[in-house]
Amino acid sequence: MSSDFERNLEKYAEVILKVGLNLQPKQRLLIGGPSITGDGISFGTAPLVRIIAKKAYQMGARLVDVVWADERMRLIRFQYGPKKSLREYPKWKIDARLENLKAGDASLGIMSPNPDLLKDVDLSVILKFSLFMIKHLRPVSDLVSQFASNWLIISTPNKAWADKILPHIPSNERVQKLWDIIFEICRITEENPISAWQNHNENLKKRCNYLNQKQYKALKLTSPETDLTVGLPKDHVWDGGGVTSQNGIDFTANLPTEEIFTLPDKDQVDGVVKTTRPVLIQGQVIEGCIFKFSKGHIIEANATVGDDVIDKLINIDEGARRLGEVALVPHSSPISQTGLLFYNILLDENASNHIAIGQAYRNSLKNGKALTDEEFMAAGGNNSSIHLDLMIGSGEMSVDGVLEDGTTEPIMRNGEWVFEV
Repeated sequence: MSSDFERNLEKYAEVILKVGLNLQPKQRLLIGGPSITGDGISFGTAPLVRIIAKKAYQMGARLVDVVWADERMRLIRFQYGPKKSLREYPKWKIDARLENLKAGDASLGIMSPNPDLLKDVDLSVILKFSLFMIKHLRPVSDLVSQFASNWLIISTPNKAWADKILPHIPSNERVQKLWDIIFEICRITEENPISAWQNHNENLKKRCNYLNQKQYKALKLTSPETDLTVGLPKDHVWDGGGVTSQNGIDFTANLPTEEIFTLPDKDQVDGVVKTTRPVLIQGQVIEGCIFKFSKGHIIEANATVGDDVIDKLINIDEGARRLGEVALVPHSSPISQTGLLFYNILLDENASNHIAIGQAYRNSLKNGKALTDEEFMAAGGNNSSIHLDLMIGSGEMSVDGVLEDGTTEPIMRNGEWVFEV
């Protein structure tokens, strides 16, 4: 390893602990654990995990523990396991994550995807497994979405992922090149990465504050292939960058992050929207999606690639045909400027304006966490067993805010912010 790479890896670990998690003295740190994408973290992340553990203890962590997993075990299960076992999940893994969240301890998830691992698995098998997983993990996902404690998701390279997104460079250079890209988009190459992140998060908060004060009744998103009006409920909340956990710890849940997002009114979405970047879902690619909305409901949907996938997804439940999130990201974001498709939603959603079909975030509505499901839906929120991000932005997209009197104000032009903060 080069000395530059080792220094950047150390800086990455520091940003993870000090900016992402904001790990506190005497907190425990759980690395890995159950999620819809995996049962733990891959063994290939071990060099970074060891550095993180060392620094965490130096910062006063009480205990650092890791849940490891071999991603191929899921493939083997799909290929050879009994179909009835798809509904099963080890309770001890869920209990470990719940104990961590309820105790107010920190947790770190590491995405190191193998995009093509499940490409030959029957879609119905994947969807059945995923739906059971979502049900098992609902207690965990509820606490995570409510920021019960400080948590973070990051990405690390592996050979399969690097081969997928960097086929144009020599094979033996791809993993290192992907590391360099991650260091760049996570601001690790800045002279002072922590200060750079503090400034970036502050800027995102200023944009959120501006839009929260405006309280537009709708957004109009337009581009050559999109003409979509997204209603916004009363007391919607824009958020992005750093957040605060229920036990008072300021943290940044995703690294990198470039988005600010809010809650669409599930009954007030009309028009046509086309996706601008493919999405990978458990090995299945969806590309060139066109959705037609009427009164919040998807009434037509098709895709140039993965048409059968999108059809199955939007018919999972009633909420899967409605929006749960709308997010704004400038076209000039560092992730977008790489010109790469990452096949990793943590990165791809931070390259583009995006919408999400399915579950909405209660934090995106004032006092949303205190509402019952019925009250949340009556206020405009959406409930569903899925949350699927779909990238729709480009350098040709404009976004306008609609005022109560029906007049509009520009928010974005040609993919870039037009208001100063």
